[in-house]
Amino acid sequence: MDKPTLVILAAGMGSRYGGLKQIDPVDDKGHKIIDFSIYDAVRAGFGKVVFIIKKENEKDFRECVGDAVSKHIAVEYVYQELDNVPEGFEIPQGRVKPWGTAHAILCCRDVVKEPFAVINADDYYGRSAYEELYRFLTTHKDDDKFRYAMVGYRLGNTLTENGSVARGVCVTDEAGFLQEIAERTKIVRTADGAAFTEDDGATWTPLPLDTPVSMNMWAFSPSILEELGTAVGRFFAEEVGKNPLKSECFLPIEVDKLLKSGKATVEVLHSADKWFGVTYKEDKPYVVESIAKLKADGVYPDVLW
Repeated sequence: MDKPTLVILAAGMGSRYGGLKQIDPVDDKGHKIIDFSIYDAVRAGFGKVVFIIKKENEKDFRECVGDAVSKHIAVEYVYQELDNVPEGFEIPQGRVKPWGTAHAILCCRDVVKEPFAVINADDYYGRSAYEELYRFLTTHKDDDKFRYAMVGYRLGNTLTENGSVARGVCVTDEAGFLQEIAERTKIVRTADGAAFTEDDGATWTPLPLDTPVSMNMWAFSPSILEELGTAVGRFFAEEVGKNPLKSECFLPIEVDKLLKSGKATVEVLHSADKWFGVTYKEDKPYVVESIAKLKADGVYPDVLW
């Protein structure tokens, strides 16, 4: 069996952060969060890394990340471009925003033929999460249903003090399988927990801090790629016209549809590690401090590559 592949979503514009945060160093050795993610994946046994990037960022990405990593694991690049739309559709005038995470994963269909994991480039997930994903991907196969998995995190461990975040809010059954996932694009910390809004702050719905959430860390068989092809086609036919400048095809929403149709199961795996990331520039000092502590505790060497 082929070793699993790690697919890294790195085509985001970084608009809230104010720059290309995926290649922003988080220690004095020039490492980025993505370096620690790949280091953990190599240590867990993954055999290839696929970077989903914008073509215009390729030179910077290769120089800052890919060239060093390629000495330790096979590397491929895939480009999520605005003009990559289904046949018969056009880019709406004024559109600059990428088409979303489901569209991004679909861009990998020509280079990913083996079981694979998906992560965000700017999130730190922790060593145990990759070990859990590797174990799942090497011991599960599709049968009468697609057999997928995700790593769940406690909402309270994934919030920032510096603004709102987007999270996939999860409902699981007693056996630990995902029953429902709802993409909440604006969640904030509150005085007594957390809350989300779907109407630009006119109303807020409370969320307990122990709510399990998806941080876009998934385990898939290649079957998801065909399903996303159908989903993206449907998205362009039914959704883009409603909000031509900002609509996105979200991976968690498409997984939720597969769950509700009975075509797939998603086992919720759990990481023993704390998540952290850099949604906003103000988040960076905490990330730098956290990485330094992990090194001091012996989780990582001072120089990774």
